Amino acid sequence: MSNSGVHLISHPLVQHKLTLMRQKDASTNSFRRLLDELSTLMAYEVTRDMPLQPVEIDTPLETTTGYMIDGKKLVLVSILRAGDGLLDGMLRVVPSARVGHIGLYRDPVTLHPVEYYFKMPSEVAERDVIVVDPMLATGHSASAAVARIKKLQPRSIKFMCLLAAPEGLAVMQAEHPDVDIYTAAVDRCLNDHGYIMPGLGDAGDRIFGTK
Repeated sequence: MSNSGVHLISHPLVQHKLTLMRQKDASTNSFRRLLDELSTLMAYEVTRDMPLQPVEIDTPLETTTGYMIDGKKLVLVSILRAGDGLLDGMLRVVPSARVGHIGLYRDPVTLHPVEYYFKMPSEVAERDVIVVDPMLATGHSASAAVARIKKLQPRSIKFMCLLAAPEGLAVMQAEHPDVDIYTAAVDRCLNDHGYIMPGLGDAGDRIFGTK
């Protein structure tokens, strides 16, 4: 299902594992394992429309035409720190991908992002980029990350998250209408502290066992 650049990944396995993750009594180990499994499943959907080019290969029996991904290697960009929980599962599907990191923290008063770290592969221009962060809440961090990456002139940018709030989707679609968003669920709203409701709590804390 998709609407105006928002793609809801409704596969039964995705929804089942997401439900297990939402439960407040899920252990850190369980949460981390489920997130890893979910990111692998979601990676298939996010990369579904990657362009292919025909190549001639030799099988043990004859020469035939196969298809390989067209263009330079994919770049996965994690918004620290929670985004790192999605990387391993995605790299299992595209092990040759390059990896970049953006460190952003949310100002507790303004709820706007402040950048503290930025490290990208040496060549991002003309590559396809997938930005990953489990939660699209206010949308400000995601929008800031995408704006920063756009300066490197990639061929395309997608954004992948587990949960999205309507407020975050509105920000992203207003500021980056050219970026498709892939999510396992669109939740009800944000609370007064900027957390997604009903959500699953603080994804970073639940991944790393911190508070």
